[in-house]
Amino acid sequence: MTLILDPWPWYISGPMIALVLFLLLMVGKSFGMSSNLRTLCSICGAGNTSGFFKFDWKSQRWNLVVVLGAIIGGYIGSHFLSTGLAVAIHPDTIENLNTLGFKSAGTSYLPSELFDNAVFTDMKGLLILSIGGLFVGFGARYAGGCTSGHAISGLSNLQWPSLIAVIGFFAGGLTMVHLIFPFIF
Repeated sequence: MTLILDPWPWYISGPMIALVLFLLLMVGKSFGMSSNLRTLCSICGAGNTSGFFKFDWKSQRWNLVVVLGAIIGGYIGSHFLSTGLAVAIHPDTIENLNTLGFKSAGTSYLPSELFDNAVFTDMKGLLILSIGGLFVGFGARYAGGCTSGHAISGLSNLQWPSLIAVIGFFAGGLTMVHLIFPFIF
């Protein structure tokens, strides 16, 4: 069974996000996904080997519900609310991606050259995933949070460090896409 629904308009989804952030602010919580990895590592006993993981993880149980909701929401979205069609991409972008070797651009939801199981048998694909994962993990730790935490929660709380982090995220993303990405592919 697949339901096909249009995305919610900004005037519904935006205020809903604002309401959730307001409620979190009122109870003294902040939103972010990367802190959940620390909580999960602490639950699994990482505090025995590193002081970074020695904290009261039980105070963060509420945030694990956010992870569970993201997993369930992603499943519902991909299996029941998605047409499975490709994302609408500008023809010039499709042409540029095709010249870089992404033959599935414009015909699939995600580029199969990066998100297919075959990437795990390709040395170049494994290196890209591993190095990219290390950079994302290091960056999130160095910035004191991930893009969702800084861009959604931090900016809504008018935190100066979050503004700096978000500017850094965008600068890094633009640098990657326009300067580094063409040399990798």
